[in-house]
Amino acid sequence: MKNLVGALVGFIVFLLFVVLIEVYAFKSIHSSLSQWNSLGRSVIYWGYWLLTIFAFAVIVMAMLNFRAWRTEHPQWLSLAFAAFVVIGAPKLVLALFHGVDDLRYGLQWLANYFSPSDSAKALDGQGISRATFLTRTGQVLAGLTFVSFLYGVTKGKFAFRVLSHQVGFANLPERFNGLKVVQISDAHLGSFADSFEEVNKGIEMINDLNPDLILFTGDLVNVDSSEAEPWVSVFAKLKAKHGKFSILGNHDYADYGNMTKEQIEFSRKRIREIHTEMGFRLLLNENEIIEREGEQLAIVGVENWGKGFRQSGDLNKALEGIESVPARILLSHDPTHWEEQVMGKEEIQLTLSGHTHGMQMGIEIPSIGLKFSPARFRYRRWGGLYTESGQHLHVNRGFGFLGFPGRVGMAPEITLLELQKA
Repeated sequence: MKNLVGALVGFIVFLLFVVLIEVYAFKSIHSSLSQWNSLGRSVIYWGYWLLTIFAFAVIVMAMLNFRAWRTEHPQWLSLAFAAFVVIGAPKLVLALFHGVDDLRYGLQWLANYFSPSDSAKALDGQGISRATFLTRTGQVLAGLTFVSFLYGVTKGKFAFRVLSHQVGFANLPERFNGLKVVQISDAHLGSFADSFEEVNKGIEMINDLNPDLILFTGDLVNVDSSEAEPWVSVFAKLKAKHGKFSILGNHDYADYGNMTKEQIEFSRKRIREIHTEMGFRLLLNENEIIEREGEQLAIVGVENWGKGFRQSGDLNKALEGIESVPARILLSHDPTHWEEQVMGKEEIQLTLSGHTHGMQMGIEIPSIGLKFSPARFRYRRWGGLYTESGQHLHVNRGFGFLGFPGRVGMAPEITLLELQKA
């Protein structure tokens, strides 16, 4: 009963929040159309509410059929989330600015009430009014938001980029100095549907880097192994001088689908076979030693381990047999594993993770040190290279996408890491 009441309260709060956004967004539009003729206003109003009804209808249908659509009709689920976010995000911006204007008006009223002679002069502007300024600013930013999100769901999700880092690597054998490691992560192949031409461009970009190693850090699929079947030949094209290694992510265990126990077991078995067919050496709490002219580097891979997620990873087991190999690269899907079990606790110089996707939205301008994503509210280390006391963690922002079928200011990532002897 307590859980039911909590859920009901949560739903009511969410509903009130949505209604508030709709009221303020419509109010912002309405205030700008006062000089329009009745026909023009009617066209805008009808268009606004038809888009609103469409967005809510598709998201409600998606929620009611979530498990079935996730496995049987992922393209419908993507369309539903795309429509809801592309239409909803600009409204949130409109509502925010119009809400700020109402707050300003309330403060002005209070100030005028207690000190009518001076406060009105202090808060009333010259020329364009504050209300008009805030409304216009909100509308411009809402328009930019709409364009950004529309780009993100059409082109942005395929705008693959290569990010390069030089990593000072303690105990790196001389023969591995300058080793080129390419990391990819979070392919989520079920989200790509049949976008073979676009994804092939990303594969070609990886091969053009002429990597020594290709390391994939989990989440090949969204729910079920069948999503990866059409992509076996595509990912088999990836080439690396010293091999391709991979691990499983939380989505690779068939934990999120509406499946029977037998279907889950089949999917888990098949996903491991697919890694092999793609040419990856799948590391399941184990390691592989790479040799160059008698010198060694260990590639260590654990199953998924994350705070709030499946914890199948066994780092102690994965490190067995490499006590004499001081140079180690760990593949661990969730960056919280590095924080909980690696940082300051194990002799592992470089850990590669993914999982966060950089929330598939954000803004990064390295030249001025600007780096922000909503992912930071959930993960302290959500994207890029982090170093603590000589130990490195790199969090890849993801090759694919999940849920929201796009990327806004957070392009899909191919990482090139060049190891340098520290």
